[in-house]
Amino acid sequence: MSQQSASDGSADRTRGAAAISNAISRLHRDHYGRGATKAHTVFQRNYVIVFLEDIYTPLERTLLEAGAAEQVKETRQSFQLAMRERFTAAVEAIVQRKVIAFMSQVHFDPDLAAEVFVLQPHGADEEPER
Repeated sequence: MSQQSASDGSADRTRGAAAISNAISRLHRDHYGRGATKAHTVFQRNYVIVFLEDIYTPLERTLLEAGAAEQVKETRQSFQLAMRERFTAAVEAIVQRKVIAFMSQVHFDPDLAAEVFVLQPHGADEEPER
């Protein structure tokens, strides 16, 4: 189900990206009743972004077809706030680094979500990017 990408090509980041895709998809499935059909994680330096495709439940699709996109978006945003600690804990456990920021966004057409995590810099990642 998951795909991964490690921008620096390291095996650790590739394994981490796959594990993050699986963990975030599982949390969605376990707590929302349906997970994404595809997940793709980009893990580079201090940034982890999980892209989820085909995320909406049958109930949400019905609401979207009825023109209630704003209600679906509000519900999704409330869900993300409620899940913030679980999502953050999952990423921290996998990458063994502290998450200092979490952001989330949904999109309707195409059917996508993005979970964005900013990691506390350490080692070489503390140096400014050029």
